[in-house]
Amino acid sequence: MPKPKKRGSNHQRGAGGQPRNVQPFSDEDASIETMSHCSGFSDPASFTEDGPEVDEEATQEDLEYKLKGFIDLTLDKSAKTRQAALESLKNAFSSKILYEFIMERRMTLTDSIERCIKKGKSDEQCAAAGLACLLCVQMGSGIESEEIFKTLGPVLKKIVCDGTASVQARQAELYSTMECLENIFTKAYQRDRDTNGVSSTHNTVLHISALLAWTLLLTICPMNEVKKKIEMHLHKLPSLLSCDDLNMRIAAGETLALLFELARETDADFFYEDMELLTEKLRALATDGNKHRAKVDKRKQRSVFRDVLRAVEERDFPTEMVKFGPERMYIDCWVKKQTYDTFKEILGSGMQYHLQSNDFLRNVFELGPPVMLDAATLKTMKIPRFERHLYNSAAFKARTKARSKCRDKRADVGEFF
Repeated sequence: MPKPKKRGSNHQRGAGGQPRNVQPFSDEDASIETMSHCSGFSDPASFTEDGPEVDEEATQEDLEYKLKGFIDLTLDKSAKTRQAALESLKNAFSSKILYEFIMERRMTLTDSIERCIKKGKSDEQCAAAGLACLLCVQMGSGIESEEIFKTLGPVLKKIVCDGTASVQARQAELYSTMECLENIFTKAYQRDRDTNGVSSTHNTVLHISALLAWTLLLTICPMNEVKKKIEMHLHKLPSLLSCDDLNMRIAAGETLALLFELARETDADFFYEDMELLTEKLRALATDGNKHRAKVDKRKQRSVFRDVLRAVEERDFPTEMVKFGPERMYIDCWVKKQTYDTFKEILGSGMQYHLQSNDFLRNVFELGPPVMLDAATLKTMKIPRFERHLYNSAAFKARTKARSKCRDKRADVGEFF
């Protein structure tokens, strides 16, 4: 009599007892489902004139079937399979709105994330932490997100404070309390070496992430708390401008610009005693020409610190415009820039889609309710393909002429003979 198969064996293992290969959530899945799930939010440029009709209900069922499989695989015995499932869920959550699907399974997802953070290693913990962030973004600012944070908060805080945990895992778990974050990045103020002979720059990546997360939380604090934090850190942060790591210098510079912006909002007559010394440091970084640094690093540093210097000296901010579908958003202050950069790092390529359709993000950036556009309106907004071709050809021709004039040195040489 043949032996009965074990329950779930086909689901978790392939032939030969090897970990099951997880088919990741692809960009094609995201694009098809994005159009079918919420066609009213589609970008006019992505609207196809004569594309085939998509069965929205069938596509939605296929998507949910895949996501259910990924959720089940987060409990797999293989760490590689669990990590692949977490990454696939992250891709799905960042590329579309799945509020109803997640609402029905939020406890299961929270338990899976908690298990992966507790049991997993560095890469798996990073993926689980990223999924937790996306889960809160999808749920918005309601009670559900608060419940998720109450469940995962103690676990994340424990890993943040655990000196034996890997740097990568600790970096991914930084969205905790400000006190915990301060305990991390204030160690970067000490420029001497550790007692074991290892340079303190070994944990520089962790310190940068802690500083940026702390800065983000500071933007939503009450003004009395903001004043305390400014008094505590504004005189110490300039020491980080001398750090050997480029990203640490940039993070410290942007944080200083944000602190000055908040300080001047709370007190119009705000005065900083060491302004002259600080501006000298910032100006040196904005015009840095050291040959021992890479050209790309110098270019990036000069660009950032020119803006930081203008913010500190002239109270100015270079306004940026973000386009998403038919809408535009202007980033006109350091607080808004810090918030936008954080969500962009979490959502990746799905940032524009979430700006169009995610109520939580639209509330954060004060964009109002989502703009509903039907297929007919999108079609009228779309530029015909032939006109786009003519425009691109003309732009290419003008660009080529301009570059040729700058690069061709033979014309200049001929004038001397």
